Amino acid sequence: MKVSFKYLNHSEKSLMSTPITKIIIVGGGTAGWMAAASLIRFADKKDLSITLIESSKIHTVGVGEATVPNIISFNQNLGINEIEFIKATQATFKLGIQFENWCDLESSFFHPFADYGVKIDNVEFHHYLNRLQSSGEKVQLSDYCFSSVLANKGNFAQPHPKPTSPLADFSYAYHFDADLYASYLKEFSIKLGVNHIDSKINNVSLNPESGFIQSVSLNNEKELTADLFIDCSGFKGLLIEDTLETGFEDWSHWLPCDSALAIQTKSTEPPMPYTRSIARDNGWQWKIPLQNRTGNGYIFSSHFESPENAQKTLLENIKGQKITQVKEFKFNTGRRKKIWNKNCFSLGLASGFLEPLESTSISLIQTAIGKLLSFFPDKSFNPVDIAEVNRLHNQELENIRDFLILHYKLTRRDDTKFWQHCQNLKIPESLEHKLDLFNSRGHITMYDNESFEKSSWLTIYNAFKQTPLRYDERADEVDINLIKNNLKKMRQSINKAATDAVSHQQFIDLHCKAK
Repeated sequence: MKVSFKYLNHSEKSLMSTPITKIIIVGGGTAGWMAAASLIRFADKKDLSITLIESSKIHTVGVGEATVPNIISFNQNLGINEIEFIKATQATFKLGIQFENWCDLESSFFHPFADYGVKIDNVEFHHYLNRLQSSGEKVQLSDYCFSSVLANKGNFAQPHPKPTSPLADFSYAYHFDADLYASYLKEFSIKLGVNHIDSKINNVSLNPESGFIQSVSLNNEKELTADLFIDCSGFKGLLIEDTLETGFEDWSHWLPCDSALAIQTKSTEPPMPYTRSIARDNGWQWKIPLQNRTGNGYIFSSHFESPENAQKTLLENIKGQKITQVKEFKFNTGRRKKIWNKNCFSLGLASGFLEPLESTSISLIQTAIGKLLSFFPDKSFNPVDIAEVNRLHNQELENIRDFLILHYKLTRRDDTKFWQHCQNLKIPESLEHKLDLFNSRGHITMYDNESFEKSSWLTIYNAFKQTPLRYDERADEVDINLIKNNLKKMRQSINKAATDAVSHQQFIDLHCKAK
């Protein structure tokens, strides 16, 4: 919808200078309390009240125990102490994800939060590897990534703030208890002034003229009004969908899994500094190590496996004493057609769902909050601003969607009907273009608002044996023996640094062990 300021009437212009003074967040959990913490920081020295309404009688899904590196900047921007946060949430460190049995049975690869090697004469590193491979040399991409080698040894080190070499520049994320994180942010937010109400919402009222949300009614029949409403009500989408009927774009034809089982167990071994994703007959299993326990789950397609058999698969492939019962939930992969509709902004499961294969659930909450703050509205709720946020968010989701599809589409497994189905997926044109360009000449195409770096796309292409027909011809300008010698020195340097690091468990014991 196009809006030109010169056509605005006097009352509309007046609204543009009228700031929002009341925000209501509907729903707690990770999404709700991340929003509350961010907004109360944003509200500093402003006339802005923030109220979060949640019911203790409604259990949250507890989105995500694994994260990606931008969670570090989120916590830092809130002013959260890292060690305090780690202890409070039983967190461990995450250098990436170990994928097992995805390309074919008995295969494995590591997806790190880091680059491979270094550019030479402005030519990407992987082109030199492609040149060596085409001449018959056996080289492994993972040997040239410090965090991959570090993770393989079960060790951990934090990156230096000013690394002396590009090889030492890497990122990390966390595994943590999502419920404990929500509780931590809840205490943090309430101390800073967020109003907390424990109640169910009985009714949502709309303004009859504008169609905007006007108020919500609580169990005690009290009615609360606000200017901006944040929907963190989970899959239900109480405001964004039940009330505003925003609509949902289904992506299940691209991402075939629609069910999940989860269970917690006692740890039987020291935690590794990575998430494990293990492909099973009809989906994949996760193993996430925390300081005090292990999170386990199975994402699968109900079109190919019954819930009963899925639970049997999960329970046969876990270790340690069970702490919880198996929890089951169904989901549709896809997104709301708008994350922001009128005066309602949706977050977390209320805005849509992409399966947690690459741990993007909490990251998407974070980036959505960032967009809201960047385009924070006044009472006019300018449609131009809203449209831009929706465009940016949709673009971000499409890029992540394509990255996830790639894991399924490129599999060489044909041992079950599920994997045969994945091989035959008709992929989006945006992904097909990326894949064709890489297979043609090793070029990694990046669109706007990508959540994953070039190195991540390279990891998947390489792991699933996508071999370009040719490499960048500029790689031929460097003497091949010089390349070999430099790569040898690089491998030795990386291996020594990774070997010298302490184990992941030792690092936790030394710096941030929870009680």
